Amino acid sequence: MLIDSHCHLDPAYFKEGADAVLDRAREAGVSAFVVIGVGEDLGPARFAADLATRRPDVSAAVGVHPHDASHVTDAMLTELTELAARPEVVAVGEIGLDYHYMRSPRDVQHRVFRDLIQIARRVKKPIVIHTREAPEDTLALLEQEGASEVGGIIHCFSEDRPFAERALALDFDLSFSGIVTFRTAKAIQEVAAWAPPDRILVETDSPYLAPIPFRGKRCEPAHVAHTARFIADLRGESFEAVAARTAENTRRRLHLPG
Repeated sequence: MLIDSHCHLDPAYFKEGADAVLDRAREAGVSAFVVIGVGEDLGPARFAADLATRRPDVSAAVGVHPHDASHVTDAMLTELTELAARPEVVAVGEIGLDYHYMRSPRDVQHRVFRDLIQIARRVKKPIVIHTREAPEDTLALLEQEGASEVGGIIHCFSEDRPFAERALALDFDLSFSGIVTFRTAKAIQEVAAWAPPDRILVETDSPYLAPIPFRGKRCEPAHVAHTARFIADLRGESFEAVAARTAENTRRRLHLPG
């Protein structure tokens, strides 16, 4: 019943190949996957779209991570629009702002973020948001660019309840990664316990952010069950209920089959 709503399976991360990783996850009870294609160029986006074409249990999202905003060209935006329009691509993302490492200047991140929101509106598909240490600017740009027209997902939710309330009002669901299982993640845990049941998703963000008990190791989609179980405990619900509901929410938000 589980769906991993956000995973990276690029060959650079998984030398054994995506099929082996996905087969392990299916054995662990994960039935569908949203594979994210982002990088310095559009190679990962093409990879994600092609994988989704080949495997019926995979859907793709394509975009440009804010770290890579400085690499964006007009030609990339044109091809990205074409990729985003493909039927196996269900969202534009991950896109957004990241002020932690500042690998691209702030003004460049803003410009590219605006461009990518407009691509999502053009192809009429939801947006997958990456935001780190940029909560106010992220929400402001979503509001200014009319992102609520398509809505989407706050991926790897790592903010507080006031941010969550504003994101929900903009028609963005909240997706929780393995971070929610970390002992220090009290604010995130509070949001996961409070959030409306029809607005929560689970993800791995593999190969990053493995949940406890795998913290510090390479994360993969099979681990999403541990995140779902932790959230079920926070909410005082059964694992089965949370698995089914988050899968239903993911299918509805991204218009997945099944």
